[in-house]
Amino acid sequence: MMDKYKPDWTPKTAGREFACDVVKGVPGGHEGMATYAKTVKRAAPAVKRHELTVEEYVAGVRRGDRMLLSRAITLIESNSPKHMALAQEVLQQLLPYTGKSIRIGITGVPGAGKSTLIEALGCRLCHKGHKLAVLAVDPSSSITKGSILGDKTRMENLAREKNAFIRPSPSGGTLGGVTRKSRETLLLCEAAGYDIILVETVGVGQSEITVRSMVDFFLLVVLTGAGDELQGMKKGVMEIADAILVNKADGDNKPKAEMVRVDYERIIHYLRPATEGWRTAACTCSAYKGTGINDLWQLIEKFRQAVTDTGVFAARRRQQTLNWVYALVEEHLLSIFYQNPCVKAKRCMIEQAVSEDKLSATLAAKKLIDEFNKSSNA
Repeated sequence: MMDKYKPDWTPKTAGREFACDVVKGVPGGHEGMATYAKTVKRAAPAVKRHELTVEEYVAGVRRGDRMLLSRAITLIESNSPKHMALAQEVLQQLLPYTGKSIRIGITGVPGAGKSTLIEALGCRLCHKGHKLAVLAVDPSSSITKGSILGDKTRMENLAREKNAFIRPSPSGGTLGGVTRKSRETLLLCEAAGYDIILVETVGVGQSEITVRSMVDFFLLVVLTGAGDELQGMKKGVMEIADAILVNKADGDNKPKAEMVRVDYERIIHYLRPATEGWRTAACTCSAYKGTGINDLWQLIEKFRQAVTDTGVFAARRRQQTLNWVYALVEEHLLSIFYQNPCVKAKRCMIEQAVSEDKLSATLAAKKLIDEFNKSSNA
């Protein structure tokens, strides 16, 4: 009979109905395995990951190695000073192989079905022979700063496609839900041979204008029954959309979706086109049923052909690159300002004076700038 005993936390009044027992271990091994029982298992030595060179990164990305592409993106996203120089050298060598894709931004309110739409569209494009990269920006918690990064799980079928690459990234609270490194990630995907880049953004609103500055075609996904559609005229995102897609147009919701599409057509009539030479379109689809997906892609191809013929496509790409340069300059100058020792020394005192209504915001800003200038001129 096995030797059993009751654990220490067993209630004193417990009777036989208390079925929790602990079986004592077998000393000296068992079943003729005494030697094995006495063997002390040691943890396997940690294997240090191979540090890749610039040439290895470039070669791996160029041949479409998804593992090395992921490592290159991680390198680009790193804020470590020792990684930044290496990342920029990799990017510099890959620049000649970029710019050959069409970049599509997709935004919409939570629950609009953006991920389902991307999966349905992405699978169709992969079956047609295209290589598709999805940069899915996941919202970060304002409290814990963490992100779920579950987009790949929601796009289960697309994740199985060999011609698809899905990269979820945390928004980090950045404007528009686009991480600071998203532009460089996009370039890496182009260098890897992906001819279609989809950027799924967080939420919808004025901040989504940031997304416009890095894509060629901007798609706004909307729903029926989300309130007065005419309120859309007040949203800046309406003014930057190249197409408005009413999703979930199936079943009993199909007539309502068509009515909403007509309403948006009327709104578009009063708005200035987001792209010169292109009239913003409104259409319907059901990402779940797969209806209207081919029509959407035909619309995007029609857009690309129209803006390429007029030269708007190339002009926009050039302007986006210049805007990116100046955005990086502004970010760097802002970092230098707040890291300045004199500004850091006076900042708390000035903030306290402002919070106690002893100093106006304008004078507070002037004092901080004066402190910065004094240290710069010293």
